Amino acid sequence: MPQGRGIRNLEGETVARRSAVVVRGGWDGHHPVAATEMFLPFLHENGFDVRIEGSPRVYADAAIMGRADLIVQSLTMGEADAESIAGLRRAVEAGTGLAGWHGGIVDAFRASADYLQLVGGQFAAHPAADPGERLGDGSDYFVDHRYETTEGGRAHEITRGVGDFSLRTEQYWVLHDDANDVLMTTTHPVRAHEPWHRPIVSPAVWTRSWGAGRVFVATPGHDPGVLADPRVRTIVERGLLWAAR
Repeated sequence: MPQGRGIRNLEGETVARRSAVVVRGGWDGHHPVAATEMFLPFLHENGFDVRIEGSPRVYADAAIMGRADLIVQSLTMGEADAESIAGLRRAVEAGTGLAGWHGGIVDAFRASADYLQLVGGQFAAHPAADPGERLGDGSDYFVDHRYETTEGGRAHEITRGVGDFSLRTEQYWVLHDDANDVLMTTTHPVRAHEPWHRPIVSPAVWTRSWGAGRVFVATPGHDPGVLADPRVRTIVERGLLWAAR
């Protein structure tokens, strides 16, 4: 689509092209390049000019952040210095949207309390399968589980009409706070081989307002196969548009 040409948003309104910054890297097990590449055509088709960065240092660049309408982050673990985190927080507070999925957003920059406060959730665990079912590889953490829509999620534009669904993949146990608007949850049942004693409900899809900005998080998305699930993909694509300035 040519520069400057208008496109239509979800409400059918004509809007100018916008700027998205895709920040990807970190642990290769979450396929940050392949995963983000899946959504680049969608962003282009919805009026975004996309800049791709392989380091969170871009967050410290006030000029780039000042022009960004959306940040899509897929950067599991890794580190970011204080200047970069401060730049990210300033951008979101000023109206730049922040969006991501799985460990690329809720298992990034573990040592930064300022980042965790911005995002509103932190990966704590993905409980393993029954010991008798384990193979000794990453699939040991793939369990059958369900995602359930909250009352607010049934009315929200991101999750409206998607419905509850089940997946066999990593089920994230997330530490979180009450500033999140939770759209979907997942429940970790009591298991004989695990130490907890009652079912634990974790947020699975949420939004968060931060200053003039919006934050969108979806915990499903371990690999491109999960992201290709029509329900997950719909949630992520809608979340990107919702978060963007």
